[in-house]
Amino acid sequence: MHNYCTLFNINYLARGINLYNSIKKVSNNFRLYIFAFDDLTLNYLRDLKLKNVVIVSLLEFEDIKLKNVKKKRTQTEYFWTCTGSTILYLFKKYKIKSCTYLDADLYFYKDPKVLIEEKKNTSCIITKHNYSAKYDQTNKSGIFCVQFMFFKNNKLGNKILKDWREQCIKWCFNRFEKNKFGDQKYLDNWPKKYNNIHILQHLGGGIAPWNVQQYKLLNNNKLQKKNNKLKFDLIFYHFHNLKFVNDEITYIGAYRISKKVRENIYIPYLKKMSFINKKIKKKEYIKNIDFNENLFSSRIFIFRLIKMIFFIKNFLIVK
Repeated sequence: MHNYCTLFNINYLARGINLYNSIKKVSNNFRLYIFAFDDLTLNYLRDLKLKNVVIVSLLEFEDIKLKNVKKKRTQTEYFWTCTGSTILYLFKKYKIKSCTYLDADLYFYKDPKVLIEEKKNTSCIITKHNYSAKYDQTNKSGIFCVQFMFFKNNKLGNKILKDWREQCIKWCFNRFEKNKFGDQKYLDNWPKKYNNIHILQHLGGGIAPWNVQQYKLLNNNKLQKKNNKLKFDLIFYHFHNLKFVNDEITYIGAYRISKKVRENIYIPYLKKMSFINKKIKKKEYIKNIDFNENLFSSRIFIFRLIKMIFFIKNFLIVK
């Protein structure tokens, strides 16, 4: 049995359900703990009665320290602040032997157990961004990505989580400051600070818009590294920063994404998202919620307009 956890609110509900569906498709032996960050999400998930899912409400999860910083953080910053605390909560309440944190906007194409079992007896597994040179943001965003993180419920695993939790409670903001950025830049020091941390080697764990340019997409969800022809399975893709204009049009960001990746990775994912969103909106208590991104209402309209002109191909239409 492999344990996973994720967190999201109503804005990421469809992504979270898509994540669950992808795990269910590739794995028979798992449990997914979902931290529901608002009542709409909590009620909808309870209505679904998903198999192998345990839902955790904010009422159960939040403690005094988290509540004290909540008002000082934006919604996104508070999500980041809570990441380490989620697994600590599960270790304490459910006594599980290990758990892997997943960002809600991941989608699995193969069973993630191959990543977790890459190195036996490790207390923690972290994944690199593996940036393409053109998009390298290591200095700001960090070497590692808080997207897929395994922790064992042992002395070292708990120490890492407790240290990280305290750091994030003290400082976790969506800006670069004194070599810190959100919950993520703290990870840069972990391989030196702690023993028995494993840096994931499987390239298929962590394909994302900031690194997919390095690979050629083959058939059957396989990839090939362009510089050395190494072939490997795509385990998960990180659908980072999608902007939904409406149910049919999505902006996938300013990264250069090949036509083959757009057609074979993005379009199928977005079709699933569209289907899930339509089902969600049928609920009486949700149907009036607007999940779409208004790309034209903010102060950065001109900047976004310029990006649209240069990256018009990165608007995808799903029908």
